[in-house]
Amino acid sequence: MAIQPVYHDDSSKLPDFRNREGRAALSKMVTQLFDHWGLSTADQAALLGLSPGSRSTLNRYRKGAPLSDHQDLLDRVSHLLGIHKSLRIIFPHNRELAYRWITTPNLRFDGKTPLAIMLEKGFVGLLMVRRYLDFERGR
Repeated sequence: MAIQPVYHDDSSKLPDFRNREGRAALSKMVTQLFDHWGLSTADQAALLGLSPGSRSTLNRYRKGAPLSDHQDLLDRVSHLLGIHKSLRIIFPHNRELAYRWITTPNLRFDGKTPLAIMLEKGFVGLLMVRRYLDFERGR
């Protein structure tokens, strides 16, 4: 699946994932998002499709090392940032709610949290959550 154009909070385009500098900026953006969501290191690794023991890789990304040029990883980051964008649009005046939504049980997901869906179902879970939010955004 190709990366779709996604926009950050200020509606500017995301950095270009095709070059090192762009992937470095994306690594910082996604790790900051994980901090806002309050995710454990294991959950962060799982969402990125990394092994549970990828603490050193996550630390490098947090410090601005470029994301690896791996399509699955770049697709995951694109969807995660797309989820964030949708939440900021749906909850424009409540950042706290936008950040907390991911860990709040949701009837649409049979009472599970969106995070649990993404962790249980992997890439398909990311797509499920993103599509749901895109639908809600368009209502």
